Amino acid sequence: MSPRTLPILLLLLSAPAAAAPGVGYATSTNYFKKDSRPTLYQPLNLLDARELTVWCSRGSDAQEDPIRVGFRGPVTIDEIRVYTGNGTDDDTFSEFSRAKKLSIKGPTRGTTFTVADQRGLQAVTLNPPLQGEQFTLEILDAYPADDPESPVCLTDVVFYSDGKPLNGNWLTQKLKYDKGHALVLGTWFAGYKGAPDRYLSFFFDGTFRFLFEPFEKKHGMKERSYGGE
Repeated sequence: MSPRTLPILLLLLSAPAAAAPGVGYATSTNYFKKDSRPTLYQPLNLLDARELTVWCSRGSDAQEDPIRVGFRGPVTIDEIRVYTGNGTDDDTFSEFSRAKKLSIKGPTRGTTFTVADQRGLQAVTLNPPLQGEQFTLEILDAYPADDPESPVCLTDVVFYSDGKPLNGNWLTQKLKYDKGHALVLGTWFAGYKGAPDRYLSFFFDGTFRFLFEPFEKKHGMKERSYGGE
């Protein structure tokens, strides 16, 4: 071992383990005031762990607007912390309906849980954990507002892996609405009908990731992943 190799080896041994891939996007097919004020209740608001930004469904039936959350690589989610309703202040919390029963689904399995009708983050343990890169969050039932036609709101959803948050308030300045990004944000699929094998994900910061997953990996065929701006 040369004198120059030792410092490099020591640096590698002392380096912390790689962190789980961070969150890349949150999307929904529609949301409250999407056309008139697209920044106000956009899905990315769910990722910043701040009371002043929220997501709300287009109407009282939140099941029409499932939320899809994607990460920059495979993750293991063992806990989520959910802030139900519009948490801006006490008045808005009562003005809008609040998510009560929710489901979260990964590529192979999912789970259903219920949160209390109160402001603040509520921890939900996922046992066994969910694994994957894309997850679907659905609101199955809600605590109604005085107006039964009121939209259903969520303030925040924070994903945890091994005790570490994968999203939070450090993303605040990066989650601003961008009309161009919003058109393509999420994961796009290609391949045989019902059996996609190519995945192209566009993230909120303008980067992207391409993944090829053949169903039958032939000799010499390997999974390839690319990322860039």
